[in-house]
Amino acid sequence: MGGLIDIALRFALYLDLTLLFGLALFGLYGLRGEQDRWRFRRPLAVTLGLSVLLSGGALLRLALSMSGAASLAELDPALLSMLLLETAAGHSWLLRLAALLLAGVALAGRGRFARYALALCTATALATLAWTGHGAMDDGAWRYLHLGNDILHLLGSGVWLGALAAFALLLRSRALSGERQARDLLAALKGFASLGTLVVVVLGLSGVLNYLLIVGPDLAPLSGSTYGLLLGLKVSVFASMLVFAALNRFHLVPQLQQALHQGSPDVALAALRRSMILELAAALLIIGLVATLGILSPNDA
Repeated sequence: MGGLIDIALRFALYLDLTLLFGLALFGLYGLRGEQDRWRFRRPLAVTLGLSVLLSGGALLRLALSMSGAASLAELDPALLSMLLLETAAGHSWLLRLAALLLAGVALAGRGRFARYALALCTATALATLAWTGHGAMDDGAWRYLHLGNDILHLLGSGVWLGALAAFALLLRSRALSGERQARDLLAALKGFASLGTLVVVVLGLSGVLNYLLIVGPDLAPLSGSTYGLLLGLKVSVFASMLVFAALNRFHLVPQLQQALHQGSPDVALAALRRSMILELAAALLIIGLVATLGILSPNDA
């Protein structure tokens, strides 16, 4: 039961922080005009609040597992203090909390500086999740390489998932109240094309390096362990996301552009909406697999 709670908490925290960073970053490159760039202020505020609550829950869960206590009532406050001040996990948690508090200040602000500060703070908060994975178990130079690679992978995931969530929000019927909104959506989709290609390359290379750092140049663990089975499933789902991304870029987006020229974009928008929903579902499955893989060993049966 405890393992399921840990996985569920990791899933919620990973999802929340990737969305928080991804939506904050999307406001820098995907939206036009000062007012539109803050269009996602409400979902950002919700995810920011949840991230603080989930981080607190994750800290308490870690403290319980370290102490062996059965409930919060049995938890020694001295252990919690030691965890925060004397461990890398505690330091990363404090950094995340500080970044989230500063992100809240930036979210309440206005202007370009506030948008950039929000993106930087949410990126920092997301990066701290690297200390909850396998990279934190390494020593020496390998530790820094592994953590750096994990951070790069996390940020790439945040860019992609945040864009998917943003497009899903922009594709809502009430968000497309006129032709201008549809053309703004088209511009955002076309603008993400180059960045999306870079993200795919980053995720692919960092994923391969992550496997080499955890398992090494050996494919044998993939065939006989739960870790290998779930990792293979993750790769398969990632491949399906690439198919959806290619479909969007090379077929559905040009179809929407042509439909706008003809003055009848409804059918094209509906097709794009369905594709985005399926790609988002695949992304959620990957996050669930990542949350599970993070607590497994490649040698687990």
